[in-house]
Order: sequence, then structure tokens, then C-alpha cells
Amino acid sequence: MTVHHLNQLLLVSALVLLIAVAAVRVSSRSGLPSLLLYLGIGIAMGQDGIGNVSFSNAELTQVIGYAALVVILAEGGLGTKWKEIRPALPAAAALSLVGVAVSVGVTAAGAHYLVGLDWRPSLIIGAVVSSTDAAAVFSVLRKVPLPARVTGVLEAESGFNDAPVVILVVAFSASGPVEHWYVLIGEIALELAIGAAIGLAVGWLGSYGLRHVALPASGLYPIAVMAIATVAYAAGAMAHGSGFLAVYLAAMVMGNAKLPHWPATRGFAEGLGWIAQIGMFVLLGLLVTPHALADDIVPALIIGLVLTMVARPLEVFVSLLPFRMRWQEEVLMSWAGLRGAVPIILATIPMVTGVADSQRIFNIVFVLVVVYTLIQGPTLPWLARKLELGDSSEAADLGIESAPLERLRGHLLSVAIPKGSRMHGVEVGELRLPKGASVTLVVRDGQSFVPGPTTVLRRGDELLVVATDPVRDAAEARLRAVAHGGKLAGWLGTGTETAR
Repeated sequence: MTVHHLNQLLLVSALVLLIAVAAVRVSSRSGLPSLLLYLGIGIAMGQDGIGNVSFSNAELTQVIGYAALVVILAEGGLGTKWKEIRPALPAAAALSLVGVAVSVGVTAAGAHYLVGLDWRPSLIIGAVVSSTDAAAVFSVLRKVPLPARVTGVLEAESGFNDAPVVILVVAFSASGPVEHWYVLIGEIALELAIGAAIGLAVGWLGSYGLRHVALPASGLYPIAVMAIATVAYAAGAMAHGSGFLAVYLAAMVMGNAKLPHWPATRGFAEGLGWIAQIGMFVLLGLLVTPHALADDIVPALIIGLVLTMVARPLEVFVSLLPFRMRWQEEVLMSWAGLRGAVPIILATIPMVTGVADSQRIFNIVFVLVVVYTLIQGPTLPWLARKLELGDSSEAADLGIESAPLERLRGHLLSVAIPKGSRMHGVEVGELRLPKGASVTLVVRDGQSFVPGPTTVLRRGDELLVVATDPVRDAAEARLRAVAHGGKLAGWLGTGTETAR
């Protein structure tokens, strides 16, 4: 490749990225998941579009897709709040295991008896479309705050169900007869256990190291976090476990470990996640041939109807039966089973392994994801409001960034008070920070001043809090408790324990 060709490639890549970033704005205004816009960009660049780019390398797409999924799962794990997901773990685990089995069986039966596909491609399609996508769900629900119970179940399910689905798709796509169901269950259980153990171990070791070793530059913390998450995936996969579950759990452990420079790390991970999604969806759009989809539109619509109206509701009802959830919550979770990047990427596995009708499988999955995401995505916020599941009473969380002061055995906490925080109107003395922590500076309307005990805090203020190492966690927990419960936090059941 010459320098001229490299310059052209960089120019085209930058233009595509700028167009994709602008598409995020369109997505946020229209309520459509951004994946549809990115896929549209890829299709427009493809051989049936204005770009006339011919691309048919399914193996390269699968490799890049897996790499992008590692980044997306890591970003999702970093943003998962343990206090919200902990009560939802049993329900999410049931959805990811029992629910996936129900969904695969019902969808495969519909593909076989209603569309006329053989059992192998039917089972592959049933497994491929049984994986939900957190990015697609929350890209359209970000303006509708949901109860923590629903949010926790949906987040955990999307992080957990990739692993068993990948195992099933690989098993169904392998040459030779499909293994007995009890063998598949044993393999799934073993791989999940190995992936979970490695993910938790790598996440704990990584967070311990980052909290006790001061790196020379704050910009190194985000890079280190993403590198540790990638190590978890690689270690899990090399140990014949679930690398996807390992990276998600490792990132979740680090995301809840009060790491230094956390807002910068979170912003870096979000940006990297966006780049991964953009590149992955554009590449998937290039891989598809639009004029070849015509014969598979009707079968895709039929299978999608079975999945959306029968398999997903039955999956939710059966899996959540022991947990006694409200029917409104079950209805929303049934409709919120959006399919995004994962099913389309998994649909390349039978293409790489040479399964008969693999191109048709890919086409059906592609059409199904696009059409039903287009239908479900914009209607999710409306359904949440109709079911009265919007939770607007929760106070906005604080943005707290921590910089370690290693030689002084302390920490400097930078606290931003958002508009919805109940810390507004609280005096500095009423924060009741633990001994060894103190508010040293307040920045208000661009002006800095040293506060006194009677200084009243306001929305939009930025605080600098110095805390010694032993009370650092207690100081942050207290600040979050006041942000949620106001000046009476700790007296009205909104103490430090609720802020963790």
C-alpha cells in the first residue's frame, strides 16, 4: 500500500466516522437504535450502494466482530451498577439459561414448521436470535428511567446470555451430528463456570492493582482498564471457558471498585464502545447484498413474528415464574428483547464453517434484526410510559473523580453536583464527612472559594474533597448518600449503605 492509498483510506475512514457520529444525533432524536443507521451506512457503501465496494469475507467480519464485542461488553460491564444488578442476578441467570432454551426451541420449531427449513438451519437461527443486545435496548430507553429491578435484569441478561448462545451456535454449526442435549448443557455449565471464575479473579486483581499503584499519567488508567478487560477475555477463551462472560464480569468488578480517575475512564470506554459499534455495523452492512435479500424477507418476518410474539414472552414468563415479578414488568421485558450486533455476527459462524444454506441463514437473521428493531425500538419508551414503569423520582447520581496522592497517603475527590441531586441546599457542615475528610474548595459559576461549615451547596457546584486513605471509601459513600437522601441521609434510612 502506497502513502497515497493510505491517505485515501484515512480520509474515507474519517468521513465515515463523522457521518456515523452525526447519525447518533439523528438516533437520539428519532428514537431509532443507532445500529440501523450504521448498517445503512455500510449498505450504502456496498456493492448495491453508491460506494460500490465489494466485500464478502465472512471470516474477517467474524474476527472483527468478536473483537468489537469484547470492547462493547467491557464498556457495558464498566457501566453496570452492582447495587442495581445484585438483586436481579437470579432472574437474569434464569433468562440466560432456561429462557434461551425456551427461545431456541420455540423459534426453531416455527422456522421448521412454518417456513419449511431443515432442523439444523432452524436450530441455528433459533440460537442466533436468542441473544439480546443491551446497547440496542438502552439506546432507546435512556430517556425513560426505569425501576432498578427491570434495568438490572435487562442489563445482566444481555451480558450473560451471549455465552450460552455462542456455545449453541458453534455446536449446531459443527460438521457431523449435533450432540445430545445433556452434553451441551454440561459444556455450557463448564464454560460459564470457568469464564465466571476467571473474570471475577482478573477483575479483582486488576482493580486492586489500579487502586494501589499510582500511574504516572491519568490518561493511562483508561488504557489499563480496557487492557485488563481484554486479558480477562483472552484468559477465559484460552482456558476453554466463556471469554465473553469473563470480560463482562471483570469489567463489572472494576466498574464498581472506585478506581482513580473514574469519569475519564468511563468516558474513554464509552467512546471506544461507540467506535467498536460503528466499525462493526458498517462492516456488517458491507457484507450483506441487498438484492439477495428479497427471497428471504417473508421467512424472516414469519420467524421474527414467532420470536417476538411467542418465544420471547414465553421465555420471560417461564423463566421469571419463581420470582413473582409484576405483569407490567414482564410485558416490558418481553418487548425489550431487542436483537442487535450479536445475532448478525453469530450468523457468520455457519458461513465460516460451511453449513448448508448458511447464506440464507445470514439473510434471514439480517432482515429479522433490522425489521423488528425498527418496530420495537421506537415503541419501547411509549410502552414503558403506558405501563407506568418510568421512575422519575430517583435522584441524579454524583460525578466523583478520584486522583490518588500516593506520597501523602490520601485522595483528592472531585465532586460534581448535577441538577437532580438532593445535595442542593445542604450546608458543608451538614455533609457530616468522616474524620480525615474535608471539603477544601468549591467552584461556582467559574469562581473558586474556600467554603466554611455554613456554606450552602448548589446545583452545578464542583467540590474538591481531600480524604485520607483509610476513610476514602467512607467519604465517597457519605457524599453519595447525601446526594440521594439530602441533609437527613442516615436518619431516614438513606445512609452510607445505600450509596454503595
